[in-house]
Order: sequence, then structure tokens, then C-alpha cells
Amino acid sequence: MKPAAPVEPINAVSHTSFDPREVPVIGIDRHLPAVAPSELTATALRARFASPPVWMPELRRDARTSDRAPAQAAVLVPIVQRAEPTVLLTERATKMSTHSGQVAFPGGRVDPEDANIAAAALREAWEEVGLSADFIEVLGSLPTYTTVTSFIVTPIIALVQPGFRLKLSPTEVADAFEVPLSHLMDPANHRHHAMVGEGLNARQWFSMPYQDGPHERFVWGATAAMLRNLYRFLSA
Repeated sequence: MKPAAPVEPINAVSHTSFDPREVPVIGIDRHLPAVAPSELTATALRARFASPPVWMPELRRDARTSDRAPAQAAVLVPIVQRAEPTVLLTERATKMSTHSGQVAFPGGRVDPEDANIAAAALREAWEEVGLSADFIEVLGSLPTYTTVTSFIVTPIIALVQPGFRLKLSPTEVADAFEVPLSHLMDPANHRHHAMVGEGLNARQWFSMPYQDGPHERFVWGATAAMLRNLYRFLSA
């Protein structure tokens, strides 16, 4: 049986009325260049991870973390190899007691039985959305990101071949959807948010909203932070 305690996003707050969409935008990075489409192909991504550049992650942790014991976790960043590459994301089930309805990568706590961090990410992707490892090619990982709930999360970057059929775990996932990788790798879509009235220690985060037909997919917090680090890695 799958253990409890999946990865919790940076978005953790103590009051349920919090809506990150209502937090002021203090900047948009239109001045930064987008990653070129030629660098988002399977061939280019394989080459980048095979011979990584010298670079530094922009974001490593939330400014505030809980006093709970740190726990290792892994998420899969699944880049689907369509004519225009996409990233497969999930929307957390509304019945979950925390962070319901938020956008996340498939992922969770690393189990003692997992052979390694990548194995944990693959297991979680299978358990949460039914994404079979038969369709997945792991490219590598990015530096860890520590969430507000003290999960030390390793993003595992992978290529996913089309043809898979998802089966969502209803207790954890309300929906799964894809966002164009080019949208997420264009800083013109990266918004900086900051809480008002908290002085120098104001909580800040990124969001990368995407309009998916009638749905606004509001990517923010830890998920957006790891995507921002992927942008820095690919643009280095």
C-alpha cells in the first residue's frame, strides 16, 4: 500500500481562504530570453543532460520551512514528445485535506524500498496517474528544492513517448493535463508574486499561468520554482 505524505507544494498556508491568484504581481521577466525551440527537442535535451553546462539554480528552498523533520522526496518532470513538447502536470484532488486543487508534478516521499531517487519518481508517477515506465526515458535530475513543509525534493527530468494511457488515482489526482514546454521556458510567462504587508520577510514565489481552453492552469509555488530552475539550466 502506498504510504501517506505525498510531496506538499510550497503553497502551504495555515488559512484555507488563501488564494495565490489574488496575491499582487510585482514583476514579469519579459526582459529574459526564452529557450529556443531548437533547444527543447529530444535530441537537444539529451545532449544538455549528457554534458551539462556550468550553472547555478536560482531557487533552492522556500523562505520559510516548518520545524518538521526533513524528508527526501522526488517528482517526475515528464516532457511529452509531441510535435510541440509539453509537460505533464496534475491537479491535486479536491478531497485532499491539504493543498486541494493545486498544480503539481507526479511525486512523493522516497520509500526505503526505492532503488534510487529516480525509481521513487517513476513509482509515484505510476501510482498517481498510471504513467508506465515503458514510455519514460530518464535524462537526469536538477538540484533539490526544499518546500515549506520540509520536503527535500529532487526533480527527475524525463522524456515521455506518446501513446501512454493515464489512470488517475482519485484519492490524489483530480485531473492531469499538458502545458507546452515552450510556454514554461519563456520568462515572459514567469510572474513574481509577493505577500503584502510582511516587510522584508514577505513570502514571494513564481507563477506561470496557462490558459487551457476554459481552464486557467495556475502553476505556482514549488512547481513553478523547479520549472524556473529548469529554465536556468536550459538557458545557461
